[in-house]
Amino acid sequence: MPKEKQGHLYQQVTTVAHRDFITLSQDLTVQQALKAIRSQDFGEKIVYFYVVDAEDRLTGVLPARRLLSSELEQRLSEIMITRIVTVPYTATVLDAYEMFVLYKFLAFPVVDDESRIIGVVDVKLFTNELFDIAEKEHLDELFESIGFHVSQVRGASPLHAFRFRFPWLMATIASGSISALLSSTFEITIAKSLILAFFLTLILGLGESVAMQSMTVTIQTLRSIQPTFAWYFRAFRREVVTALLLGSACGTLVGLIIWLWFGAVVAALSIGSSIVLAISAACLFGLSIPALLHGLKLDPKIAAGPVTLAITDISTLLFYFSLAAIFM
Repeated sequence: MPKEKQGHLYQQVTTVAHRDFITLSQDLTVQQALKAIRSQDFGEKIVYFYVVDAEDRLTGVLPARRLLSSELEQRLSEIMITRIVTVPYTATVLDAYEMFVLYKFLAFPVVDDESRIIGVVDVKLFTNELFDIAEKEHLDELFESIGFHVSQVRGASPLHAFRFRFPWLMATIASGSISALLSSTFEITIAKSLILAFFLTLILGLGESVAMQSMTVTIQTLRSIQPTFAWYFRAFRREVVTALLLGSACGTLVGLIIWLWFGAVVAALSIGSSIVLAISAACLFGLSIPALLHGLKLDPKIAAGPVTLAITDISTLLFYFSLAAIFM
């Protein structure tokens, strides 16, 4: 696609979101909700109703089909879908494209910082044709075409991609240089025990793998929620427990291998302990760095990987060699 025709894809999604949506109080019964809907003017293509609390904050989504098939006495809070996937008002049109490809929903609510709905984007954003929502096969074709378009845009300009991605790769180059410097600083420690050299690749690989797992989960979560400090602290507590479990399991296993293979109890204790610390740090970096980049309005999908792995490698080597110097 020519560059001049791509400009709208980087506009804020609020420029294309429409206000043709209906909000319903979560305290209403189905019968009251149907009466409220009939009293309002709404478009012919609405397939989701949005449920809000007393302060107009979005608390659930209600597909029209579920509303029509529920008992009249049921309250909306009982039948609504509470797992909401929203588009933050700061997102771009291209971000919305990607969310349609990922989740394959017919529409997404656009919300502000207080989780109040300010608009809706739906599949009509991508086509002028009207789709029969009962024909699932056609919808699959639509989402496939959207995905193909996104991939074309993402790879449209190699020079643009280079300028966008190369600065973040400098983090990898910097971390590699720092890691080499750290290794040379602990040259005497390595000379005392060649076992350290044997397992250096393993511990770096473990740290990077765990960091990538945590980072991937975090980025996926950030696509569907508006992160807050409360969310971060809840996720942080959960990640600490996960990190300790992963670190303890991997550290114990590797320590046993070293003990049984080399009969080196001290080396097994040192390397096993460093694995616990390295994996714990990797989990926390995988959570914190994407969240921080998101808060700074940077793209965590591009920037988080190099930065997370760079910091993880440096911290892993620090734990590895520092504990080795203490124990050995």
